[in-house]
Amino acid sequence: MENLKDTLEKVRKELHKFPEVSEEEYETKKRIQTFLEQHTSCEVLPVAKTGLLAIFNGDKEGKIVMLRADIDALPIQEVNTFEYKSVNEGVSHKCGHDGHTAILLGVAKLLTKKTLPKGKVLLLFQPSEENGRGAKSVLEDSYFKQLNIDYVFALHNLPGFTKREIVVKENEFTSNVKSVVITLEGKTAHAAEPEKGYNPANAIAEILQFVKKETKNTPEDSDFFLATPIHLTMGEKAYGVSAGYGEVHLTLRSWSTSLMKEKQKKLEQQLQNLEEKENLSIYTSWFEEFYANKNNKEAVEYIKLAAAQLNLAINEINTPFKWGEDFGLFTQQYKGAMFGLGAGKNTPALHNPDYDFPDEITITGTQLFYNILKEVQ
Repeated sequence: MENLKDTLEKVRKELHKFPEVSEEEYETKKRIQTFLEQHTSCEVLPVAKTGLLAIFNGDKEGKIVMLRADIDALPIQEVNTFEYKSVNEGVSHKCGHDGHTAILLGVAKLLTKKTLPKGKVLLLFQPSEENGRGAKSVLEDSYFKQLNIDYVFALHNLPGFTKREIVVKENEFTSNVKSVVITLEGKTAHAAEPEKGYNPANAIAEILQFVKKETKNTPEDSDFFLATPIHLTMGEKAYGVSAGYGEVHLTLRSWSTSLMKEKQKKLEQQLQNLEEKENLSIYTSWFEEFYANKNNKEAVEYIKLAAAQLNLAINEINTPFKWGEDFGLFTQQYKGAMFGLGAGKNTPALHNPDYDFPDEITITGTQLFYNILKEVQ
């Protein structure tokens, strides 16, 4: 196992050094494919343009299980100075997807060395997790549509939790998340005669008040809903001109998918009312949609059984995480679960410029995934 640890650390650092953002993971894809061809005996298929699917078949028919690793990086400038720091300006692995990928490559090596007696294993190296488009593009792939998958599993490293601790929860594990840009088009006028134009200021103020009123930032409650103002703009720095244009950018979060739809509809009705009231043309652009990871009870039990075999501490949390994760779309369609792998109490937080995936937990993730596969079959 020591040789495997060294091998995975080497490939993880290589992936870290050459990061690519969502939908641009071409070289990352090549590196993953090269590793699979050199170290494993599996069928490798392209999926969703910049993703890969590694397929392992057992000797007998059995359940079809998919494990997923995300492979994209973030548009964040790295501040670390170690040898394998990102060479791509303004891009770095600050969410640990390099580590997630290394873990799944480790599973591929174990499956090559210790073939499962039955069933089919799909190792999905998924692109575009960070922008919420990857899972959708995989599910729309013609080959993927033919598969009758029984279970899907994924993990995410969790700074702030003890290293190697396994974090689980039934039902919602992460939040529904959706972002929107609200564009308000009016008419400019002289600042001394604003009545001759249509200024979006009052409408923007009402949108912000609406957001404040609708927000219920109580994660322990099932009707948790959080609307966060992200960016605002209006007019120009021309003090003789009454603005005729503005934008409001928001991100919405909820545990409940139905509540998210309800709040979206309510916001759009509010915007329609403001259009008429303020003589504006208001447009909405919704994007970066993440569905909640809804963990199946049986799938969570498989994770706990596999963790117990490795004598790993299991932390059953009560409240979901407020961040979004693209794997949620898979758990909406298949039985499955996402779980957390503790990355260390003092590890920098995800998406921080000094974050780096801890290599000490890679083997833990690899062994746990492999044990889950054995449990399911």
